[in-house]
This record gives sequence, C-alpha cells and structure tokens, in this order.
Amino acid sequence: MAKGVILLAAGGTGGHLFPAEALAHELIERGWKVHLATDHRAERYSAQFPAVNIHAIPSATLGSKNPIAVLSAFWMIWQGVRKAGRVIGKIKPGAVVGFGGYPTLPPLYAATRRKVPTLIHEQNAVMGRANKALASRVDAIAGGFLPEGESADGAKTVTTGNPVRPQVLEAAKTPYVASNDGEPFRFLVFGGSQGAQFFSDAVPAAIALLPEDQRKRLVITQQARAEDVARVKAAYAELGVDVQVSPFFTDMAARMATAHLVMSRSGASTVSEIAVIGRPALLVPYPHALDHDQAANAAALAAAGGAELHPQSTLSPERVAELVGGLIKDPGRLSAMAAAARSAGKPDAARLLADLTEAIASGKTVSDYRRTRA
Repeated sequence: MAKGVILLAAGGTGGHLFPAEALAHELIERGWKVHLATDHRAERYSAQFPAVNIHAIPSATLGSKNPIAVLSAFWMIWQGVRKAGRVIGKIKPGAVVGFGGYPTLPPLYAATRRKVPTLIHEQNAVMGRANKALASRVDAIAGGFLPEGESADGAKTVTTGNPVRPQVLEAAKTPYVASNDGEPFRFLVFGGSQGAQFFSDAVPAAIALLPEDQRKRLVITQQARAEDVARVKAAYAELGVDVQVSPFFTDMAARMATAHLVMSRSGASTVSEIAVIGRPALLVPYPHALDHDQAANAAALAAAGGAELHPQSTLSPERVAELVGGLIKDPGRLSAMAAAARSAGKPDAARLLADLTEAIASGKTVSDYRRTRA
C-alpha cells in the first residue's frame, strides 16, 4: 500500500533532474507515489523518469533588467503558481521537494501558500538563485556541500550530499592503488561542454614539458570538444603518449575508477563523483560559472584534503607540468588525497535525502530529524 504522494520539482536540465530522479527511485522503493513538476525542456528525460505523472508548469527566468521583461516573467511565474496550486490540490502531496532552477519557483511557492511541507535540495556549495529565493519559505534545506550552521538557513540545512549514478556507486568499489616508478600512470582529464577547451590547450603543452621517463608512463584519457579532438590527438602523437581523446565517454565513472589522478572542472556532480569514488584531483573551476559555484565546490573537497584547487588564470603549461610531474613522483601523497576524497564522499546521499523528505512529510522539523539520527 502506497504511503502517499511526493511532488518533486526540478528545472528541465540533467543537472537538476538527476538528483530528483535518484530520490524518486528511493521513495518509490519505500512505497511512495512520485509526481514531477518541471518545464518543457524535461521532455527528453521524461521516458526514464519514474513519475506517475509529469506536470508541465509555466515559469520564467528573472535575469533581465528590462522592466517589461521582468513584468512578463513575474506574470508567467504567477500563472505557474496558479497551475501548480491546482495540481497540488488534486494530488495532495505529503511534501514538495525542489531541486533548483526557476521552474521550481511556482510549485514550491504554491506549496508554501497551502501549508504543504517543503524541502529544497541545493547541489552546489553556493546556493543558486531560485533556491535562494525559496530558502526563507521552505521547511528544510538539503545540501550537497552547504554547511549546517547557526544562520537562519544553516539552522534548517542538512548536508545530505548529492545523489550519484549507479555506475558511480559501482566504480566506488574499486580501491585506489598508487602507481609506482616504472608503472603506467593513468591521467583522466575532462571539462564538460563549456570548459574543455582550456584543457585541450594547456594539458598537451604541459605534458611536452615533463621528463621523458614520466611521459612514457602516462596513459591519458582526455575529453575534448569535437572540433579540438584531431589537434589534441596530433599533439600527443608527437610526444609518443598513450592517449584516448573523445568529446564524450559513456563509461566515465569506470575510467575515473582506474585513474591515478583526475584533472577537471568542479561542477557539483563532478566533485561529488570524485569524492564517492575516492580519487585525487586537480580541480580547475570554470571561471565564468554563475555565482562562482564551481570555486566553492572545489574548495569544499580541497578543505577535506581530497583535491587541490587551481584557478585557471594561474595555470600556464609550465605550472601544469610542475603540478602533474610533482604528483607522479609522490604516490604516497596521491594515496592520501584519494583516502581524503573518499572520506568526504556521500554514497548514501539518496537514502539520506529520502529520510529527510519522509521526516518533513510527517510534520517533523529539521531539529526533530537531527535528534532522531543523533
């Protein structure tokens, strides 16, 4: 017998929808029925999302300084609030859980007006704009990296971590084994669609500066934009380095599990996966990220000792060569970083998030929830 209904609300991108999907699976296993409120962009993901129903709710981004555009956005959001209110009245959810993005504003606002228990999940170490607008109204905040504390938001924040894909949990079963002198050294480099070009320029140039004995040990996997693949391959071919270069790897979690060192951007899901699998990383925050959330995510893992944070502006090929070469020579340090990263990982984030959701749905406060898990 179903326990009741939980309404999840998420922006229509993979970054917002994936943690919502992970929570949906966990809640369904526990006997809940799950509905999803999102926007039209989520249609491409809807086939795999395990919801009883997916409700398209109007919303808009509040980013323009044009007064007409602002009024138009508020009108669209208000239309979304009214529609979300009708959906909530019909399905009667025990709680409404938001995962960021402007499409979460109408359902969460409508829920708070109807006194339905509410929770938001923030993936990043810096709260996004939509979640920030909702923080004071909701009953609880779940954080991927957000700290629990004494502030108004911190007092109702629970650091659950970010749910990760099943492939990542499988990869986490592979222990870190350091590469010693003369053994292959597997180096994984990736940057996402926006951030890969810097690595395509800087890393091959840095590898060219390494001593020959280190270059011979390297086995590199590097993600590059489609238009950069040929030149990156050519640069490595000149150096005689064993490399695979592609715009996309479907088995990225497995490749991370075999890596001795990772160099990447520091989006929330990337940092969470590096931590759960437990691999040492050189994190280079994307410098144009909104709200500088990537820098804050990287700082969280660096503070735990699992990574080094290096602003892109500081990374000449010479500096990258110095960093990579120094770590190749120090397997003990890499092993310590791997252990520290793993200790910061939260492989049970989906379970913790479901626990908090059920507590809020039952009328408990965050203080009540903390007492039950103490």
